[in-house]
Amino acid sequence: MFGFFIMGFVDIVGIATNYVKADFAGMDDKVASLISLSCFLWFLILSIPIGMLMNRIGRKKTVLLSFAVTAVAMLIPILKYDFVCILVAFAMLGVGNTILQVALNPLVSSVVSSDKLTGTLTLGQFTKAVSSFLGPILAAMFAGSAFGWKAVFPTYSIITFLAMVWLALSPIQEQMVERSEISFGRTFSLLKDKYIVLFFVGILVLVGVDVGMGITFPKLLQERCSLPLEKAGLGNSVYFLARTVGAFLGGLILMKYPAGKFFTASSLVALAALVGLIFSKNLVTVLVFVALFGLGYANLFSIIFSISMLKVPQKTNEVSALLIVGVCGGAIIPPVLGVVTDSFGTQGAALVALTLAWLFMVVLIPFINKVKTS
Repeated sequence: MFGFFIMGFVDIVGIATNYVKADFAGMDDKVASLISLSCFLWFLILSIPIGMLMNRIGRKKTVLLSFAVTAVAMLIPILKYDFVCILVAFAMLGVGNTILQVALNPLVSSVVSSDKLTGTLTLGQFTKAVSSFLGPILAAMFAGSAFGWKAVFPTYSIITFLAMVWLALSPIQEQMVERSEISFGRTFSLLKDKYIVLFFVGILVLVGVDVGMGITFPKLLQERCSLPLEKAGLGNSVYFLARTVGAFLGGLILMKYPAGKFFTASSLVALAALVGLIFSKNLVTVLVFVALFGLGYANLFSIIFSISMLKVPQKTNEVSALLIVGVCGGAIIPPVLGVVTDSFGTQGAALVALTLAWLFMVVLIPFINKVKTS
């Protein structure tokens, strides 16, 4: 659970981008978006190599490596605070998070019985959502301290170090894993299946829109509701809280209703919320629509993930590795939003771009429904 909490640290990139932009006068959105690029690019580069490394050194050592990289990364902005160091810190955070996302779920399967695995992983995702929810609150809380909002970084570093020590001292009997090595060729050969291509792009869009929302929403509250950054940043906690609630409710609903129908309803609810945000002008309406978007968004990643593995059940390892590569969508969409925002001079333009990207989720609906989930 400590590991899942640390996995949620990556979601601080949204509000951190806004604070960094405010700290360095004259920085535009295009340059600020390099923070998310530096963080999420590593999912494209490292996901498959980390899977190969894990086969060699084991799950526990791989997770310990992720903790070590994350703990060091979070010290950099305190030792020196300039834009280059911020980029390096978030790049290292991205590396650590990539390693963690590849290795943590398999490690969990080594320490809990098979009948409790699904429940444990669900609890882990809930813990991750709580971490994402707390990030903007901590940043706002620390804003008046000696280090300012940057105090969130050493806090994260200490938490990660404690988790690393605890895991290092915990005896874990790892299960023997199948020796079929994950490889680039085996993984990317899945792209011959048009369904897997569509689901892979779906993950790109989901993560890209999520990170883009985390960056855009505080600026939207500043622009339309005249809130200072400290209070506008708390708007992200409303979004993450809605996602936390949505994940909990989704777990219950998916026990009784087909994943395809739930995906359809969730995608359309999120689309309606994005359209509502474009036209919202007052604080209450904006918060209602972003909460609605969070509820719609909450379970789509897990649905696409599970549907993809059901589509190609004989290659679940390769499917998992490929979809984790898709998390690099967080490096693709935010820079596009930065260009759009700078060109039109309003966050409304970024919302329109996010809505257009989200239309791909609507395109996915018939393909999700065609995959047998029995």
